Amino acid sequence: MSDIDQSKGNNPHAELDEIDKSILRILQADAKKNVKEISAEIGITKTPIYERIKRLERIGVISNYVALIDIRRIMSSLTVFCAVTLDVQKADHIEAFAGAIGEMSEVTECYLAGGGFDFLLKVVVNDLDAYHEFASHRLAALPNVSTIKSSFVLSEFKHSTVSPLI
Repeated sequence: MSDIDQSKGNNPHAELDEIDKSILRILQADAKKNVKEISAEIGITKTPIYERIKRLERIGVISNYVALIDIRRIMSSLTVFCAVTLDVQKADHIEAFAGAIGEMSEVTECYLAGGGFDFLLKVVVNDLDAYHEFASHRLAALPNVSTIKSSFVLSEFKHSTVSPLI
C-alpha cells in the first residue's frame, strides 16, 4: 500500500512500526532534535531516519513543528472550558459555528462532542472581565448558540501535548 493509500484510503491510519513510533516519541519530547541525534538515540543510520521523518510528514502523521510557550510567564491568564449547545445540530449549522470559532483567537481548542452539549471549547483570556466580554459579546452573539456553560480553571495539574503511541 502506498503512503497516499495509507493516509487517504478507506483506512485513514498509517501503518507505523516500532522505529516510526520511536521517532515520533523523540520528536514529541523535543522537536528540535536533528536527524543525527535521533539516529544515535535509536541506533540506526541517518539516511533511513531522515527518509522516515519525511514520509511521516508527507502522509500527515507529523502535521507541524511548534514552540510550546508557558503563557503564565508572559501574562496573567484565565483558562475557561465552555460547553456550548446549538439550537440546530444540522451539518451546515455545525460547520458555520466551527468556522466562526476558528476565527476567534481566544479559543485555543474546539471539539464537537456527543452527549449533553454540542461543542467543548478551551478559551484563554487575560482575566474574568475579558472572558465576560468574549462570552457575552462574541460567543453568545453567534447565530444558533443556545446555551453556554463555563467552568473556570483554578489550577492545572497536567498539561501534555504528547499523544500516547501504543
